[in-house]
Amino acid sequence: QVQLVESGGGLVQAGDSLRLSCAASGLTFSSYAMGWFRQAPGKERELVAAISWSSETTRYTDSVKGRFTISRANAKNTVYLQMNSLKPEDTAVYYCGAALTVHTKLENYAYWGQGTQVTVSS
Repeated sequence: QVQLVESGGGLVQAGDSLRLSCAASGLTFSSYAMGWFRQAPGKERELVAAISWSSETTRYTDSVKGRFTISRANAKNTVYLQMNSLKPEDTAVYYCGAALTVHTKLENYAYWGQGTQVTVSS
């Protein structure tokens, strides 16, 4: 049984930082690319960042590039999203997903976590 569990969300002020974690079990973690997506109320789930199995390749949506960093620790079966200079428009539920290769398209992700809430106040 594959499980992805996100943590690290919370309520912060604009300009603050958070680090999200996603712990995986039930799969060969190092064989999967990982991605972070987010969904705000009334909006579609969108890509935030993705990383290949070896960390050789990363992808970011333009709105977070330069502020967010995705990384992974394969020995810990964990992927991280470091979020700096947070803005109110970053407010959303953040989800991690697993894919067989790095993808920016939501439909290529086979497994998903339940999400963690990030709220950024002005």
